[in-house]
Order: sequence, then C-alpha cells, then structure tokens
Amino acid sequence: VQLQASGGGLVQAGGSLKLSCAASGRTFTLTAYSTGWFRQAPGKEREFVASITWRGGRTTADSVTGRFTVSRDNAKNTVVLQMNNLKPEDTAVYYCAVTRKVGVPLERAGSYDYWGQGTEVTVSS
Repeated sequence: VQLQASGGGLVQAGGSLKLSCAASGRTFTLTAYSTGWFRQAPGKEREFVASITWRGGRTTADSVTGRFTVSRDNAKNTVVLQMNNLKPEDTAVYYCAVTRKVGVPLERAGSYDYWGQGTEVTVSS
C-alpha cells in the first residue's frame, strides 16, 4: 500500500492549488477506503483538513469550509483536495491518509492506517 501526495507549491494569497493523493498497489483501490487530508505547520500539531468516506461522504474542517473541497476520482484511483482562496495561515505540509475502519472519527489522525509523504504548500501574503 503506497500513497503519493502531490500538487503543493508556492501561491499568493487568494490563489488556488489542487492536491492529489494517488494510491498504488496491486489491490489498493481508494473506493474501499476512507481518505483524510491533514496538515502540519511549523511548530504546530498536525490538524485535520478534510475527509471523504468510502461511501463518498465528505467533511471539511471549519477553518477551510467554503474554500476547500475534497473529491475522489475513481478512474484515476485518486483523492483530490481543491483549495481555493488560500490564506497565509494555510501554509503547511499537507498529508493524505487512508483507513478501512468503519465508524471511527476521521478527524483524528490515529484513525488512519496508512499515510503518504507530505506535500508542501506555501501561501504568501
């Protein structure tokens, strides 16, 4: 099971970025997993950003609701985090993670089984 997060970069405040979380592995299909996005800014704890369940139910953190959208592209076996109207406080390393557990709180990092490496997002003011 491997996860690859990509799409980070440097953007000005008000701009947009699209992060992708791609899954690889012989039998690893994201439709069988719930996927979460987390971020960690320098000197801060990792925090929940968004999640999409294996059924397609979506949740976003209050700090990004209305600006960030999570979706899944089943054909590409990818989960996408579309980030609009970015703010300097969105600067962080963003991580994706997956779990097959059902009924666990997806806003908690401990609920996840596998993590991808992070992709860095920097928003300049």
